[in-house]
Amino acid sequence: MIKKNVLISGGSGFIGKHLTDLLIQKGYSVSILSRSEKQNTEEISYYKWDVANQFIEEDAVLKADYIVHLAGENIAEKRWTKKRKSEIIDSREQSTQLIYSVLKKNNKVLEAFVSASAIGIYGAINGKEICTEETPHANDFLGFTCYKWEESIDFIEYLRIRTVKIRTGLVLGKEDGFLKKLLPVFKCRLGAALGSGQQYMPWIHVDDLCNMYYHAIVTPTMVGPYNAAINDNTNNLIFSKTLAKVLGYSIWLPNVPAFLLRLAMGEMAKIVLTGKRVSSDKIENTGFHFKFKNLEEALKDCLAK
Repeated sequence: MIKKNVLISGGSGFIGKHLTDLLIQKGYSVSILSRSEKQNTEEISYYKWDVANQFIEEDAVLKADYIVHLAGENIAEKRWTKKRKSEIIDSREQSTQLIYSVLKKNNKVLEAFVSASAIGIYGAINGKEICTEETPHANDFLGFTCYKWEESIDFIEYLRIRTVKIRTGLVLGKEDGFLKKLLPVFKCRLGAALGSGQQYMPWIHVDDLCNMYYHAIVTPTMVGPYNAAINDNTNNLIFSKTLAKVLGYSIWLPNVPAFLLRLAMGEMAKIVLTGKRVSSDKIENTGFHFKFKNLEEALKDCLAK
């Protein structure tokens, strides 16, 4: 039997590596778009692409039955200068346009195109509102970035390809992601809440996120955006106290003042100082089940790996 092939952009990253392992376990062959030359393995084929120069090895797309699109500059890696903001938006739009051009030129029909997006589409705003997939996008930088990201994905849908957008929350995993940045401080027993501590932190375990991508691949009724985060009312103070508890102590330091975070991070501090709740009803109504819905259990699992 010929295995179905899944092409992953951004497959060398944190989420991509976990997803690759899962798809191989599920019996798929995996191809990965990479900016550098890599040696193929028995299970993974690598293809080169260069988004800035709009180059891609077209065989990667032509061979694919499904594409999972994870590529994009890390939004929390550098300060948000004007240049950096353009890089963040361009990396998402241009990478999608490159794949679209190959699909259109070759009249290639995929079984599904599943793309990353983010709950940042609802904005860097504090509030108790529970955002659903029908909530309008915000007009700040995060909201606009995610809106343009999803708008670029709509062009794939115009090719009559089933298109799914996974609006991701804060991803928990030991190797990388949000938790990795916190662990050095918290392991030294210097953990503290940030700003008011009341900002919501919709989170998701990396295993659940990868299972959601797989669920999107195998569920032909899934179309459009889906929130990928637990709605358990976790705010920054609760998160900080829970992480400290899992590491064996109680938080004793006062909250880190918001103005210090703004001095250190500039406008990017909004990522850690703001947050809204999101609903997971839509994805769960498709039959998807979260393995980790309890924050303490999720953190224990991440730290045990």
